[in-house]
Amino acid sequence: MRPDLLPLFPLGVVLFPGVTLPLHIFEERYREMMRVVLAERIEFGVVLANQKGIANCGCTATVEEILQRYDDGRLDILTVGRRRFEIESLDDELPYLRARIELYDDEDSNLGDPEARAGLVKLAQRIQPDMVLDPLSPRLSFDVARHVEDVEIKQVVLTLRSEAERIEHLTKTLPRTMAAQALTDKMRALAPKNGHSKHLKTEGD
Repeated sequence: MRPDLLPLFPLGVVLFPGVTLPLHIFEERYREMMRVVLAERIEFGVVLANQKGIANCGCTATVEEILQRYDDGRLDILTVGRRRFEIESLDDELPYLRARIELYDDEDSNLGDPEARAGLVKLAQRIQPDMVLDPLSPRLSFDVARHVEDVEIKQVVLTLRSEAERIEHLTKTLPRTMAAQALTDKMRALAPKNGHSKHLKTEGD
């Protein structure tokens, strides 16, 4: 295992520092990767993957607990996000991807205007009323973004290197994603449990 290369786990999610992520490991290449990660007690990288490929920025993770080992080699594990990184180059020598990375953190300590932070808390609690948020937390943006369904918004939050910028970005984009989510919820409510509805006509009815 080359110490300068980080094993990568491309997923359809965005992981933030300090946030837990349960994973079910079933593909052989990722079973092999996890054998190395567990044996050497090293971090691996979670990066957003979609039809365009993988994102250029991700978050390292460590395995906090093995929840279950299956007889066929599958694993259920609990991981937690650690540090943000930018990919400098990829290596496909092994069955799973690895990358040479550069770790990064915020470039300033500006947490943003207190009124803006309080406003973001109110917006977030409209999405999820029982969400418990600390407006004084230096990671308020991550605490909010983890509950957002739009992975593109989450990815931008991950890449921004200022808490004030992240607060501003979420304040601008949350109303849009809230409207989209409200429409999705409405359509789900109208959708029939058995595939038929008096509100919707489907082909073949």
